[in-house]
Amino acid sequence: MRRFFAILLVAFIAFNISAQKQLKREMRAVWIATVANIDWPSKPGLSPTQQRIEMRQMLDKMKESGINAIVIQIRPTADSFYPSDLEPWSYYLTGRQGQRPSPFYDPLQFIIEEAHKRCMEVHGWINPYRVTNVAGHIYQLDKNHLYHKNKKLFVEYGGKYYFDPGLDETREFLNKVVSDIIMRYDIDALHFDDYFYPYPVNGRDFPDAETFKNNPRGFAPSQKADWRRNNVNMVIAELQKTIKDLKPWVQFGISPFGVWRNKNMDMKGSATQAGVTNYDDLYADILKWLKDGTIDYVVPQLYWEIEKKVADYEILVKWWSENTFGKNLYIGLYASGLSENKTPAWRTGNELARQLKMNQSHPKVEGAVFFSAKYFNRNIRGLNDTLKNNYYKYPALQPIPKNIQGEPSAQPQNLRIIKDGKEAYLLWDAVNEDGGCKVMYYVVYGFKGKEIGDLNDPSNIVALTTDSCVDLRELDKKFKGRTTFVVTSVNRFKWESTPTYAVTRKL
Repeated sequence: MRRFFAILLVAFIAFNISAQKQLKREMRAVWIATVANIDWPSKPGLSPTQQRIEMRQMLDKMKESGINAIVIQIRPTADSFYPSDLEPWSYYLTGRQGQRPSPFYDPLQFIIEEAHKRCMEVHGWINPYRVTNVAGHIYQLDKNHLYHKNKKLFVEYGGKYYFDPGLDETREFLNKVVSDIIMRYDIDALHFDDYFYPYPVNGRDFPDAETFKNNPRGFAPSQKADWRRNNVNMVIAELQKTIKDLKPWVQFGISPFGVWRNKNMDMKGSATQAGVTNYDDLYADILKWLKDGTIDYVVPQLYWEIEKKVADYEILVKWWSENTFGKNLYIGLYASGLSENKTPAWRTGNELARQLKMNQSHPKVEGAVFFSAKYFNRNIRGLNDTLKNNYYKYPALQPIPKNIQGEPSAQPQNLRIIKDGKEAYLLWDAVNEDGGCKVMYYVVYGFKGKEIGDLNDPSNIVALTTDSCVDLRELDKKFKGRTTFVVTSVNRFKWESTPTYAVTRKL
């Protein structure tokens, strides 16, 4: 009898795995946190060679798990992981703020090249207001840091330092930082996480009374909370314009704390009892930004388990899917929780697999972003195996940004197969376009027999490549015999071109 039930259980699991929807377009991303060396580099002051080795290994592991985008923290504490005339090199990179890598290299440029080579998007993650991450670190700021040049722009709160969000100069400086990044680097998106006004500290009020008094912008003394929200609203709208004026195809995304407002404070809020909310405590009105189109996508951090009393994952994923205002929605998942969270839900089975399954019942959820890279790559509780064998079994193209006007690039031409002895290559002419129509990668489809099959079925994707050729010897054994191929191009707008004419060969 036990053997019968064991066989039945195996069959049930196999059925559920095969029953998962396989999406052709899906965001499959991982956050790579650099603050406090959470993910990369593994410690400050590593040699550039070791830093590059760690990053390549990290990207290779992610690629094996089906990941198609990274969210890399490039400005953790008003410092930089790239050469900048505005802010000093990050302590977390070199071990001393303001010290450049030696021998010199540009970490951001390197990461972009390596990720794009693997057909991954790069979302440049910056923190708008944070200057120090640990109390006392103000004394470790580089002598050329803006703090030493203009201290009136900064405030101390809970032992840490922040830009004052109420100052016009703060917004002007942030726009300079973002403009510099967008102009010089081929990133696919600019990304903020949940740190706007800092999380409340021991009931202390954020020290911006003088700023409010000097620059109320029409808000009454009783409307200070609205004034704070307006400070953040303005910088979000201005940054969106800065980005689009320079490169319309670059997305602007926000990853907020998972609860906008509790329903007991606002009927539009979620049926949760969160102790902190975006709107009331962080002064981040995410719904306004989605409604106004000042952000392109949202990634709420839903780091709680299904059936958690004060913040139920099931309630929140449904709530966010009902409040997208036509923008792209991805869900922030807590990969670190598979190791760090000790509650029963996270210790039995794989909570993230359950959440991924639940996401599929909400069509407006177009993918997931996992926090964070160090834990994601460890295959804790079989997460990576689950992705490779189940949810991310086939390659996926990144979703088309709904808030951006784009167009497809030209159709690849002259598809052909060249054989030389045992060698065989599928080749085509590269598509040469500029701007948002510049090709990010090519999609190669393969079908058994002489006919073109379903281009919307990701199981028919043979390869994603930045080259204009594929070594046919590297294909899966299922393509032995007569096979038909077509190729498309995907550009910076994430639009896919018309496919080439087909070629059929016996392999």
